[in-house]
Amino acid sequence: MNKKIVLFDMDGTLTPPREEFDIDLLPALRQLSRVAEIGIVTGSDYDYVTQQMRLLMENSEIRYNLHILPCNGTKYYPPPQSASCKHELTFEKNMREELGEFCFAAIMQYILRRQSQLHLYSLPMTGHFVNYRGSMINWSPIGRNATTEDRKKFIQFDHKEHSHFREDEIKSFKKFLKREELCNNVEIKLGGDTSYDIFPTGWDKTFSLQHFEGYECWFVGDRCGVNGNDREIYEKLRYNNRSFDVENPENTRVLLYNEIIPRISNDR
Repeated sequence: MNKKIVLFDMDGTLTPPREEFDIDLLPALRQLSRVAEIGIVTGSDYDYVTQQMRLLMENSEIRYNLHILPCNGTKYYPPPQSASCKHELTFEKNMREELGEFCFAAIMQYILRRQSQLHLYSLPMTGHFVNYRGSMINWSPIGRNATTEDRKKFIQFDHKEHSHFREDEIKSFKKFLKREELCNNVEIKLGGDTSYDIFPTGWDKTFSLQHFEGYECWFVGDRCGVNGNDREIYEKLRYNNRSFDVENPENTRVLLYNEIIPRISNDR
């Protein structure tokens, strides 16, 4: 019998965007952990995971069954083996080495140039616009220091006032990549509600699956549409109805109780 793991996106799936873990999900995840292993695969880096998922990682028995996969799984922290241990990094990839310095510098120059032009829009500007995470670049037009109110203003701007600003920016970035011959193996995806994730081709969330050879893998995420950073892994696992598109943590809770836990339990 194959081991089973349910992989979850974090923001919008297990937590409200950039907020702490929704404690209402704890009983469902505790029940799930009795029949399957659990993984968190996110575009965020490890520091954001620890901020948002501290309850599961430090103060729950689930931690002994919990895999942490930041940056789409290009970093991997397996479950701790004892109460005195923490999640420790055992695997990571390097974007600069993969793309080469010329391509990496060209991408950074494009982002900084474009960011300097965004003062033309009525956007909040909070600082920390570019976050290089080793295996990906996260670019936030309003900055990672944005407050909840800043984020709400940007989301309204993106979806209502400017007719999908971020999707237009993705098209512009892809045109830039076509002009740079040494940058033909780069992807850009929507990262959460306010940013973009940029990484080498193939380093999307399907990358995380290589850590679980021999497992039956399931996935739950909220960005499964076109340009969403859950799209590829969602499509890859759809063929056996093992991937699910949710809108918020409450959807995730209901999905666990009504479908995922019963199906996995009945298959044991």
